[in-house]
Amino acid sequence: MQKNPFTLPFDKLPVTIPVFPLEGAVVMPGTELPLNIFEPRYLHMVFDVLAIHRMLGMVQPAVAELRQSAPTLSATGCAGRVKWFSETDDGRILIVLRGVCRFDVGEELATTRPYRKVVAEWQRFATDYEELDTALPERNHIVALLRTYSKTLGLDIAWDELSKLSGTRLINWLATSLPLTPTDKQSLIEAVRLVDRAQILSALLEMYIARPQGASATRH
Repeated sequence: MQKNPFTLPFDKLPVTIPVFPLEGAVVMPGTELPLNIFEPRYLHMVFDVLAIHRMLGMVQPAVAELRQSAPTLSATGCAGRVKWFSETDDGRILIVLRGVCRFDVGEELATTRPYRKVVAEWQRFATDYEELDTALPERNHIVALLRTYSKTLGLDIAWDELSKLSGTRLINWLATSLPLTPTDKQSLIEAVRLVDRAQILSALLEMYIARPQGASATRH
């Protein structure tokens, strides 16, 4: 793994982390997620993390509780570091979050801040620091499926740039970027090993390709 001088070592990751529950918004290690922050509680969150370790956790809410003000969080999310931010004249903050490491959501903490904060249990995902440049034996099969999938959905993919990604970075980028359902994205987040994420992604692409055009993409 190529070391980023601004990324905390695994054994220095924070014990607690603020979380941003947002359906379908996924960041995986080594990928980047642009976010448009406008709610006051999350503006507070961004300003707070910029003053310390710059890290926040993206965690999808439980699908059945999307309309609740404080929905139950999914069991696993991914922490990212604010790589870039810019203020807008209308009171928003645009940020780019770079994925660092996944975590299991532990105890939710009482806080006087307007956003939610949890204990981050990192141990199960120590390999996120080790496998970012791992090769992928079934890469050609996944890329072939991706070409059919992208043609079916009319997606524009930069194939030359994609060919430069390692196996792990490829799978993580697809988990972050493809228009999969929140449930499908969550299954990829929770799969610890690269081989398991690759198998899940292959099965998902095959399923989407086989689905009749115009059929609903909603899965719970």
